[in-house]
Amino acid sequence: MMSDDVKKPTTTDAGIPVASDEHSLTVGADGPIVLHDHYLIEQMAQFNRERIPERQPHAKGGGAFGRFEVTQDVSKYTSAALFQPGVKTDMLARFSTVAGERGSPDTWRDPRGFSLKFYTEEGNYDMVGNNTPIFFLRDPMKFQHFIRSQKRRADSGLRDHDMQWDFWTLSPESAHQVTWLMGDRGIPKTWRHMDGFSSHTYMWVNAEGEKFWVKYHFKTDQGIEFLTQDEADTLAGTDGDYHRRDLFNAIRDGNHPTWTLKMQIMPFEEARTYRFNPFDLTKVWPHADYPLIEVGKLTLDRNPTDFHTEIEQAAFEPSNLVRGIGMSPDKMLLGRGFSYSDAHRARLGANYRQIPVNRPKSPVHSYSKDGAMRVENVSDPVYAPNSYGGPAADPSLTDDAGQWYADGDMVRRAYTLREDDDDWGQAGTLVRDVLDDAARDRLVGNIVGHLKGGVSEKVLKRAFEYWRNVDETLGQRVEKGVRDG
Repeated sequence: MMSDDVKKPTTTDAGIPVASDEHSLTVGADGPIVLHDHYLIEQMAQFNRERIPERQPHAKGGGAFGRFEVTQDVSKYTSAALFQPGVKTDMLARFSTVAGERGSPDTWRDPRGFSLKFYTEEGNYDMVGNNTPIFFLRDPMKFQHFIRSQKRRADSGLRDHDMQWDFWTLSPESAHQVTWLMGDRGIPKTWRHMDGFSSHTYMWVNAEGEKFWVKYHFKTDQGIEFLTQDEADTLAGTDGDYHRRDLFNAIRDGNHPTWTLKMQIMPFEEARTYRFNPFDLTKVWPHADYPLIEVGKLTLDRNPTDFHTEIEQAAFEPSNLVRGIGMSPDKMLLGRGFSYSDAHRARLGANYRQIPVNRPKSPVHSYSKDGAMRVENVSDPVYAPNSYGGPAADPSLTDDAGQWYADGDMVRRAYTLREDDDDWGQAGTLVRDVLDDAARDRLVGNIVGHLKGGVSEKVLKRAFEYWRNVDETLGQRVEKGVRDG
């Protein structure tokens, strides 16, 4: 903050001092405004253009800067520089809701985005995760339709529970995620009191070229806490920015939130014969089979100084992968490898990586050129290959992370079913074996309350069957709660 006795002169965006912050240039005190009041025109024109399109999903959110420090040795699994023993990496985190618009309440029942950008010495590494270890879908063909079903109707412009349940009940693979969503973790108390997950499976490759399949678990050191539906509804009407405010104030006051990164690691060959498809985003890997291995500590300790520049313009993209880390056959991850980057180009422009918050801290030697908002100089040669000293690919600086053997005819089908592949089993286990009686009661209450929100009879019948497939007793309780209410 600037002290009251130190005043800087107002200038135009070109750095030219201005004559007044309050008065336009007019012909006499009572006369018309003149067109050559360039500062007035600059002010109005800039204001008319200062909003950029909001994100399609994950529009409402907030974030902060910090660091990630490796505390354990996992170099036998990956050669990635940021995961070597003792390495500290600057990073940015953004938390968000999925379905709400930029001005929507923080406390709607919704998954929370948990996106991270690591400014590594080998380039930016991004992870786009959620506060749940699974997702509603396993194929990107349905992603657009899913998001539209959670947004607003074309006719009224209103969100619609019937539309949501219509999609969910016609998409049984959603059952595991919807069970999480309707449970206690569907509304975290704060962003500081929730876990973060890669959800997707990634590949790690070590210095010897050995490959592993991995999942990331960022476990909150503040403990898991949640809001009841009534608490969340009250806050939605009294403090729509509750989560954003909590994170900003906590960091401002020196209460820096931390998460411990733990990994599940599957040997490469085990994926071929594991009892369900380990790349299916609607499934978790049981910890009994692949226990959590501690890696390091994430700490957030700096708030943004310009929310628009540093958070709203932040662009996270799962295609930002560094040596030692690659993608997997997870179809949703492969789809996101294109869609996120494309969304940033549409929202921020082709040169969005030159925005300071997105700019890597490692050197950039690229053949990209021109386009709107290009600010970094381009020099010849502007093509490859060339014989004039331009950059050249060096395979010794990369690896084959993200490559695996695949063959077969080109088909449009779901993953090949394995022994334990079904859409209801893990959701039922969550209800019966993970939740206690009080949590099950809250789950029933949350589902019943949501289904009473204007869901049509034909969709209600499918919803009752949906929950009976998850757990017979749960389905019966849900139907009774809706019918008797």
